[in-house]
Amino acid sequence: MRGRRRQTARGAAALVLVLGITGCAPALPDSVIPGTKVVVGWAEQLTSVNAAALPTAGNIDIAAMTRGDFGDVVDGEFVADESFGTVTIVSEDPFTVRYDLAEPSWSDDIPLDAADLLLGWAGAVGYFPAESDAADAELGNAADSGDEADAETIVPTVDEFARSIDVTMQQPVREWQSTVSVPVAAHLVGAKALGIDDPMVAKQAVITAIQTRDDEALQKIGEVWNTGFSLGEGAEISEELLLSSGPFQVSAVNADSGVTLVPNPSFSGAATPMVARIDLVPPGDDPIAAVGTEIDIAQVAPTAANQQPVHELERKDFIVNTTYDNSVWAVLLNPTGIFTGAKARTAFFHAIPPNALTDGAAGEWRAAYSASTSVTTQAESRAYSIVSEDSGFMQTLGSTEGEPPLERQAAGVAAGSPVCVLYDRSSEFAAGAFDAMKTAAAEAGWRIVDCGADDYDAALKKHGWDAVIARVPIPQSPAQLAAAWGTNGANSITGHSDPARDELIAQYAQTADVYEARDIMAQIEATIVRAAVALPFASDPVVTVVDRDLAGVSPRNGTVAPLMSSATQWAVVQ
Repeated sequence: MRGRRRQTARGAAALVLVLGITGCAPALPDSVIPGTKVVVGWAEQLTSVNAAALPTAGNIDIAAMTRGDFGDVVDGEFVADESFGTVTIVSEDPFTVRYDLAEPSWSDDIPLDAADLLLGWAGAVGYFPAESDAADAELGNAADSGDEADAETIVPTVDEFARSIDVTMQQPVREWQSTVSVPVAAHLVGAKALGIDDPMVAKQAVITAIQTRDDEALQKIGEVWNTGFSLGEGAEISEELLLSSGPFQVSAVNADSGVTLVPNPSFSGAATPMVARIDLVPPGDDPIAAVGTEIDIAQVAPTAANQQPVHELERKDFIVNTTYDNSVWAVLLNPTGIFTGAKARTAFFHAIPPNALTDGAAGEWRAAYSASTSVTTQAESRAYSIVSEDSGFMQTLGSTEGEPPLERQAAGVAAGSPVCVLYDRSSEFAAGAFDAMKTAAAEAGWRIVDCGADDYDAALKKHGWDAVIARVPIPQSPAQLAAAWGTNGANSITGHSDPARDELIAQYAQTADVYEARDIMAQIEATIVRAAVALPFASDPVVTVVDRDLAGVSPRNGTVAPLMSSATQWAVVQ
């Protein structure tokens, strides 16, 4: 970071693209310390600079560093960035939201305006459906539906001079603050799709195409939206694709999947970078061993193999942070066969104490795992305490006044009845939880059968199991909530259905008030608790190890750019 290392084999020949920083370029923010560099072990890949069209983890990481936005979701709640603009409800009936830009600009000094907002809105509501929505399913950060825009969708009112649009929705929307973003530049889309070189004319052409529903123009714009920002493997990348509205801009994309970023001189947001360069490089086979020599930051899962090396670095004043990835370890039951009755399911859960499962699974990393009683909210979120208190988990599943063997007997399950438990054999944590479950359940008269699988995903889909030890994603949107816990949900593991839960999920999706939404989420969780189909027991941790010469690295909980979101705070200790 100080020039005493970071000399690697990644030379100029390995670069697919290098953007020159010329003498006439705008001055960097005063916060930047010249010559400083941070190297991050990064297991992802940049494949498109339109993360809304292709929301992979790598593309979202880069978008977090190179795109301004109205705010971010932090621990389940929206945190506004008014240096980019403001989002306000201007009418309750009809429900109308104003997205009003401050004065941000792209790195080519073309201002962001209503054209950029309108294009972002059109992409979010489905004007540009892609042939495949597989990437959407991976993280769920694009539009929740790949269907074409509804003919009844009301095109937003555009106030070009005020740099704002007013979006009228058919009903209140839970995610109203983040419905509109600016994934790509409208003037670039207009140039590539419609052949218009003048940026302001190109912007207006994009506005007109959306307002008039010009099918021919929209098809061309959609093609650019979906594929025009993809970075072809091995091909030279056009500099224009790498326009930035965020604190950093991409300066190089390397043949080994690495990415180099530098401060964006045109960025005028509240948080400006402090380091002059960030290199994202493949983490290698042993990223922990590389921290302090080849890389400055590494993120790893807690395993038996890396516990001691991480501890040794911590003893030498390296920084070790533990955050959580918006998933929870849980035991889920198949509500058929031996677990057809809710009493049998409840009796089984009472026989396998959550703490015992975590103790057996985590080993030396026990302190890194926090307890959880919810499959719908992250334990670190503001909503969690409300959901946990009101769901009735502790009274129903978290403790028992009776004896587990007697509960099993009262549920009509004979002693020694087999329970086929599926788990991923390649997961140390899952395997440890299984061993702990087997021991605990045996004391209550349950016979646990090892149904662990090497191909866990395939075995899970077959539903030939009675119970599964699974890492369950916490839903991040109403659509994901319905997919995981609604009737016939595409991502439902248990297959359990409840019409009352479906109604609550629909109500939640249309609740704009954050406090009302928390109460409804607690009611949704309560239906899952009463059904006794899920026993959450531990949030899944991510361990971040940071060189002692680097300050300000504050990873977030969650899956949306958890590390890169703090990049403007990174500083080399002089």
